[in-house]
Amino acid sequence: MCTAATYKTKDFYFGRTLDYEFSYGDEVVITPRNFPFRFREAGEILSHYAFIGAACVIDGIPLYYEAVNEKGLGVAGLNFVRNAFYGKSTEGKDNIAQFELIPWILSKCSSLAEAKSLLNNINITDTPFNDKLPVAKLHWLISDKTGSITLEAVRDGLKIYDNPVGVLTNNPPFDIQLFNLNNYRHLSPSGRENTFSDNLELKEYSRGMGGMGLPGDLSSQSRFVRVAFVKENSLSGEGEAESVSQFFHILGSVDQQRGCCQLSEKEYEITLYTSCCNADKGIYYYTTYNNHQISAVDMHRADLDKDCLYRYNMISTEQINYMN
Repeated sequence: MCTAATYKTKDFYFGRTLDYEFSYGDEVVITPRNFPFRFREAGEILSHYAFIGAACVIDGIPLYYEAVNEKGLGVAGLNFVRNAFYGKSTEGKDNIAQFELIPWILSKCSSLAEAKSLLNNINITDTPFNDKLPVAKLHWLISDKTGSITLEAVRDGLKIYDNPVGVLTNNPPFDIQLFNLNNYRHLSPSGRENTFSDNLELKEYSRGMGGMGLPGDLSSQSRFVRVAFVKENSLSGEGEAESVSQFFHILGSVDQQRGCCQLSEKEYEITLYTSCCNADKGIYYYTTYNNHQISAVDMHRADLDKDCLYRYNMISTEQINYMN
């Protein structure tokens, strides 16, 4: 499945892993300010904030997995199968199809506070993009440097949760994921004293024993706990290279390797790409499964007043730096 996270040093960083068994043709896509968005029921937006992220472009329309706009607001959609529920159009509401949600928010909102206000009147509909693409069952992490929220559309309505950890995975619903962290409150990055028994001499025989009990499997609930622990205890300098490197290490703690998550006889889920966007500077960094060298696209090196997309194929072959 997927994991999204935030990280803050001098600048604010937002990114995710995209874990799946195949790619839809992932690209880094810059949407400039004058690219026209024509929403199915909410009219059109001809001028808006520019944004950058990973998307699949179909019929000239970017279907974003995650993106960050020029004001530093980020949105990521993650699988939420068996829990997501979208309804039909409702009179008096902003009726937004599931696939329109990311551009709807990033086009109109300059901050998390504005996004919260916009969401007060939203109705996420089950309108498909076309007859060949099923409606994806998603929930969303929405963040800027001031904080994060989780947005979930479920059968009993729209849920907006404050997200104090700035992390999101998949199932179960976010409030259950967050509560589950109580089961790991004993974890520590440092060694712990023996509290098992005063009658037994139990020794700390290895470094890293403060983290014993941290789940290591690939389930979404375990990945939530693991990346939250790693993020909350991460340390780096405030420079760009150090911050970006540390962010990739945070998400590297939940990287999925081919062969470890079997879906069928010949299908395995892997981490197709990992992203890290400096939301303050508009620089989108990424690695792919077969290319661990960090690549980058700077949104502000493009003409953001254009009306056409900028598209960059992700590098999918290993780039090896020979030293001799």
